[in-house]
Amino acid sequence: MLESMQIKPLRKDTEETIDKNNLRRKWNKVKKLFETNLRHPSLHTELLEPHWRGIYSFRLDKKYRALFFIAEGQAEVFKITKHYKR
Repeated sequence: MLESMQIKPLRKDTEETIDKNNLRRKWNKVKKLFETNLRHPSLHTELLEPHWRGIYSFRLDKKYRALFFIAEGQAEVFKITKHYKR
């Protein structure tokens, strides 16, 4: 994985989730951080299991994660989800 990567424009449903959960400010902050240094420690970027699916996540805050995959050299965020601890 590269050190920096652009995030493709979000789908309408993902934008709505961000707004519905009052995450716009946090999203703007982590998006900029991700596009500058996707390995920044505060993002907790990780490849999820099973690895062969190629789905990654990064942290918006302790409660929310952005799920993404890499397509055409860019990150495509397809879902903002709550993070459940085991």
